[in-house]
This record gives sequence, structure tokens and C-alpha cells, in this order.
Amino acid sequence: MLEKNEYGAEREEMVEKQLRRRGIRDAGVLAAMTEVPRHEFVPEELRSRAYEDLPLPIGGGQTISQPYIVAAMTAALHLQPTDRVLEIGAGCGYQAAVLTRLAKEVFTIERRPELASSASAKLARLGYPNAHVHCGDGTLGLPELAPFDAILVAAAAPAIPKPLLAQLAEGGRMILPVGDAEHQELQLIEKRGDAFPARMLEGCRFVPLVGYHGWQEPS
Repeated sequence: MLEKNEYGAEREEMVEKQLRRRGIRDAGVLAAMTEVPRHEFVPEELRSRAYEDLPLPIGGGQTISQPYIVAAMTAALHLQPTDRVLEIGAGCGYQAAVLTRLAKEVFTIERRPELASSASAKLARLGYPNAHVHCGDGTLGLPELAPFDAILVAAAAPAIPKPLLAQLAEGGRMILPVGDAEHQELQLIEKRGDAFPARMLEGCRFVPLVGYHGWQEPS
């Protein structure tokens, strides 16, 4: 049985200092970030740093995002309990775990088989049955399961992948970092009929989104 209060004080401090004081007001997001054990999603040797205000490596050149960015991206989607969410870039599974606390179902894609397998096992072990991990090219989305009420892309794209726009439900929201390897901006996109108005939120830095509609695999 997992000890639910392990690192509980660190989680509460993270939420207060890194999220609430920096303008995150969504009560559901704050509750989810208080509840989800971030230390379970980082390598064991980094557990003592799990609640620090920075991204951490999880292997294979990938990272777990800084807590503030996880919260800001989640809050921007204004999730409802009936929403079906698509996440691109499962990584270690932490962002998906947070999303499951706010939405009905979360489908997440990870292109690296070892990370997909690990994230799937971890989410099952920790008790997130409404998270479903798929292995594949995230830039293609999951057309067979579309449409989605919200899409969160946890890697930086050179441009908005068109298949993901096509998989948004009417009124759906997508958040993703767009830019080059060094400078990116978070964009929030909505589907309104045939239009996709976008709003710039803030600067950020993510690992590259690799795939057919993203960056090519480094040689």
C-alpha cells in the first residue's frame, strides 16, 4: 500500500509557493497537484528533488515538466468532468495523472516504447484507471478515438500539427508550445466551426515534438 502522505508537506509547499503565488487560481488544478505524487514519476535518485521548481530528466533525453508549467497548461484548458482529453508526449505519466483528476478520460501518446510501457504500468499501479497510454507518433493523434474536448501537447512543435486540429471537438481547446529549439510560446487554440483562433500565453522551453508533423528524429 502506498503511503499517501509521503512528501505531502513538500507537495503542499510546491502548490503554495510555485503555483498559487504565481497566479494559478483553478481550485481543481491546485487540488490535483496537491494529490498526485510527483516523486513517484521521477527516477528514484531524483525523488528528493521532485517538488523543486524545475524540470527533471526522466531518461532518453526527455523531462518531466516544471510543476508550474504543468499547472498553467492544465488550467488553461478549463477541463470539465465529462471531457475526453488527448495528451501528446506521455513521458513519465505525471501530466496524464493530473489530467485524470479533472477529466473523464485521458488518452496519452508516447513515441518511445520504453517510456510508454513504464508510464502505463506506473499509472495503473498508482490508481489512475481513466488514463490510457498509446505508443506511436503523437503528431498524428488518435483519429480512431476522436474527437477530443481538449488536447495538451507536452513537446515543442515547429507549427501546429494539422491532424490534431482535425481531432478537436467543436468548442474544444488545445494548448501547445510552438517555436524553435530555443524559443517557444505557449499557444491556446479553440475550435469554432472552421476557425481556430489562437492566443499566446507565455514563453516556455520544451523538448522537441518529434514526428511526421513535428521535428524529424535526430540522426
